[in-house]
Amino acid sequence: MASITLKSIIKRYGSGKTANQVIHGVNAEIHDGEFVVIVGPSGCGKSTLLRMVAGLEEITEGEISIGNRVVNQLEPSERDIAMVFQNYALYPHMSVYDNMAYGLKIARVSSDEIRRRVDKAAGILEIGPFLSRKPRELSGGQRQRVAMGRAIVRQPQVFLFDEPLSNLDAKLRAQTRLEIQKLHRELGITSLFVTHDQVEAMTLAQRMLVMNAGRVEQFGTPEEVYHRPATTFVASFMGSPPMNLLRHAPDAPPDTVMGIRPEHLDIGPQGWPLRVEAVEMLGAERLTYARWVNDAQDELLIVRSEESQTMAVPGSVVHVTPRADKIHFFNAHTGQRIEVSA
Repeated sequence: MASITLKSIIKRYGSGKTANQVIHGVNAEIHDGEFVVIVGPSGCGKSTLLRMVAGLEEITEGEISIGNRVVNQLEPSERDIAMVFQNYALYPHMSVYDNMAYGLKIARVSSDEIRRRVDKAAGILEIGPFLSRKPRELSGGQRQRVAMGRAIVRQPQVFLFDEPLSNLDAKLRAQTRLEIQKLHRELGITSLFVTHDQVEAMTLAQRMLVMNAGRVEQFGTPEEVYHRPATTFVASFMGSPPMNLLRHAPDAPPDTVMGIRPEHLDIGPQGWPLRVEAVEMLGAERLTYARWVNDAQDELLIVRSEESQTMAVPGSVVHVTPRADKIHFFNAHTGQRIEVSA
């Protein structure tokens, strides 16, 4: 196992005045044995950053270290990493066993050692009964487990996952997330996992690196990112539904955006007057969408409440009160968090 250090990583395509810079000075320290998720919207540079760690993309400026080795000039095969891709990348004409063993055969590992490693990985991933099958005989979830097994048998210092769950349906995604968590607990290998899905990020990460337009917006634990977002981007991206970001809240100072999560707004007899536009029932809870009664304040607010509460009717006026200890403030111009003394 090994740590990963990213120092002032920059990536440009092209040169001179026409160069397109897509990664802007990323710094991060991933600890030995840590599971870090790189999360952000499509086009933010998260996969490009991962591919630079893997050696599949050249670094324009900066330094990447795996363990105590600077790997900028090393080929992917020399970096002691294993990568799991979105599309599985299995050989269709080979059995599951041969797919998992192929890299070891190329490395001239003994047949006995290959059998030992494949059997161990198959046991961890519960794919032992499928070792003689071809990939076309497996479900999507089983194919992804084979792809992970192929990475495990390499016994690398680092695992790199590039949106590996994107091709699975919702049920399989949830199941495979649990398998990945179990895998990390058992193996303890340093892991970088790329996703655009905030649920995957929140449930898998020990720490998460939130990216936007090639820059790191925040690097912290899921709890830190959710409860103390560093910017309005993080506040709006992490959370479903997202945090309410209000320019016209009665309690917000000038040039300040107030942030309050939907679950931290309470409907009651007093508070901010809002006119209900729609209500969504989500089983044990509901989401109420409403706007300020004053039409000049054209902001949509979302309120999350329990199903047991009386449901508001579209067109009616409700009053909501923000929980004082759950209010966030951000600079309206920079989007940066403003720390407020207790």
